[in-house]
Amino acid sequence: MPYLFGMAQGKYRKLSHVVYQCTYHIVWVPKYRFRILTGAIRDMVEKDIRTLSEWKEVEVIELSVQPEHVHLVVLELTRFGRQA
Repeated sequence: MPYLFGMAQGKYRKLSHVVYQCTYHIVWVPKYRFRILTGAIRDMVEKDIRTLSEWKEVEVIELSVQPEHVHLVVLELTRFGRQA
């Protein structure tokens, strides 16, 4: 399992032969920025994102579901290199 180290709040991860930081900033926007992400839909989107992140071994750093967009910052926790 990778562990954190670094100067500022453990920005980097270290394995036996590699040091890395693989962070993604993702923003989803509904078509025409309609304000549909409220109430039960908002809760469902947040729950589904957290479930998928656990399944894909991705750590959610920041998640904000607004009425017209979803803002997400994730840290990849992979033990292997990125594959296309």
